Amino acid sequence: MYNSFFTKPIFMQSFVSMQMFALFLLLSSSVVQAENLKPFYLASSTSGDFAQIVTDTKSKLTAGGFEIIGEYAPYEGANIIVVTNDALKSNAKATKFGGYGAIQRVAVTDVKGSIQVTFTNPVYMANAYRMEGKMEDVASALKNTLGEQESYGSKKGFPGKDLEDYHYMFGMPYFDEPDTLSEHGSYEEAVKTVSAALAEQKGGVSKVFQLELPGKQQTVIGVAMTEADMSNDTTIMKEVDFKDIRATAHLPYEMLIHEDGKVYALSAKFRIAINFPDLSMAGDHSFMGIMASPDAIKKALTLASGGKLETESAGEFDF
Repeated sequence: MYNSFFTKPIFMQSFVSMQMFALFLLLSSSVVQAENLKPFYLASSTSGDFAQIVTDTKSKLTAGGFEIIGEYAPYEGANIIVVTNDALKSNAKATKFGGYGAIQRVAVTDVKGSIQVTFTNPVYMANAYRMEGKMEDVASALKNTLGEQESYGSKKGFPGKDLEDYHYMFGMPYFDEPDTLSEHGSYEEAVKTVSAALAEQKGGVSKVFQLELPGKQQTVIGVAMTEADMSNDTTIMKEVDFKDIRATAHLPYEMLIHEDGKVYALSAKFRIAINFPDLSMAGDHSFMGIMASPDAIKKALTLASGGKLETESAGEFDF
């Protein structure tokens, strides 16, 4: 009687404990999933006059403490506004190759009459670019300024730590494996040479914005690529940016002039993949469709940096 008296309660206690533990794991998994980072935010989607929404968006950004340093309209129905602020510049200054994270990109895109306002996720970028600070304050400022409906760009998203070591697949480059476009005698010489090459639009590349980090010899330059080959912004975006919520804020690409007199660019195999991590390798709307783009982008940016082309390159998306 003694044993049978306690057996049922103990069994029931164990069963309840197991249920509570399973519930805890489920909730924990949901929290982790919710915390995963995605490349972009949708601020709003509405009807209206495209040009007026662009103007209103710029006014909101200025009122929200952001400095507009460039604009780019790569194709009809798309306008990209490049912004920075003191927090972004300060964080970039504290990071070795921080220039890539010194700006954020805001896009206004007309998608079949629906005007989408979207922006890059500062925290996603900060982790992917291995920034000193993770820019949660900048993310909050953009959300408060423009609005926030949802994050997007990856179905599952990534924990921040995973982004720090991100590469698309085996054999693909990491963040710290950029393309070295050209080498110059000094930082000042590099700035002068790149400025001249961009003025001539060498490689079909022109300047969208230029930001020199205060107190640091590092300049990031955003560029438009319009050559009639696989470096062309429009050609690439037609292949990779096809989902309901557009990722127009992927553009523009950047070149980074470093204090060592070298001009760098993130490898296109990394730069495209980090913003389109769910893109398949083959099939419709895949990396196969832009297989020649990494090589073409590197060539275009090399010319735009005042560099010379190599006789051979291995810049395609490899299987």
